[in-house]
Amino acid sequence: MGGTYLSLYLNPPRSTYIYNAAGEKGEELKLPSIFRLPLRVDLIRRAFLAEFTAGLQPKGRDLLAGKRTSARSFGVNRGMARVPRLPTGRAAFVNSAVGGMAAHPPRVEKIIVERINKKEKKLATLSALSATADPKLVRSRGHVFDAEALPVILSSEAEDKVARASDARMLLSRLGLWSDVERAKRGTRIRAGRGKMRGRRYKEPRSILFILSDHRKPLGRAVRNMPGVDVASANTVSILHLAPGGVPGRLTVITKPALDILVERFKGVI
Repeated sequence: MGGTYLSLYLNPPRSTYIYNAAGEKGEELKLPSIFRLPLRVDLIRRAFLAEFTAGLQPKGRDLLAGKRTSARSFGVNRGMARVPRLPTGRAAFVNSAVGGMAAHPPRVEKIIVERINKKEKKLATLSALSATADPKLVRSRGHVFDAEALPVILSSEAEDKVARASDARMLLSRLGLWSDVERAKRGTRIRAGRGKMRGRRYKEPRSILFILSDHRKPLGRAVRNMPGVDVASANTVSILHLAPGGVPGRLTVITKPALDILVERFKGVI
């Protein structure tokens, strides 16, 4: 998927089935047109950077950091470097001295946000959504599953009836998706480096994405603590959920009410 531009026509299934709260196959559903867009990796990556950098907080150094000192150079003809020094002879102020100023400190005015047009952002989101319907692309991202077709569509009753983690685990097992949660659990590890001391102790692989009509539904509360699982509302699901790291093809479960909201949300974009 290298290069600056890549457009591939995916081959998603034209129809799928709606599964109930017990994981049983129900009526056949024709997939809407939002799942039949070409894969645009360039747009997806750009939109991901735009969304990701929008959440970064600008930071900068104090303008007087390392400069609050009375150090002055002793002048020439003393057989020593002409750097600013304290009366004791210890070097100060310069970046090569202990406690001195930084050479090139971070600046608040640095541009760290990637900009993207609204239409491009919507097309990137739809392209990433279409990628969730291609089993080959989802497997290439590392997901492990035995589902018949993607994305997995759940009935509206599943949002309210599946309210316990044990029920959600049984449902995912019957749908052939629980193996991916186990993969995320096995892959969870302790982070290397100093981030362990800064609230980022563990690195956890991404697993299933649940798109619900409302993330506060009982199903969302039942699965939100599973390893690697994310829960998002259909009105606010973004490229950060659909293509983590800018890589499309996430294993996704969508409920029927959420699918209707997605169709209404992107009406007129295609």
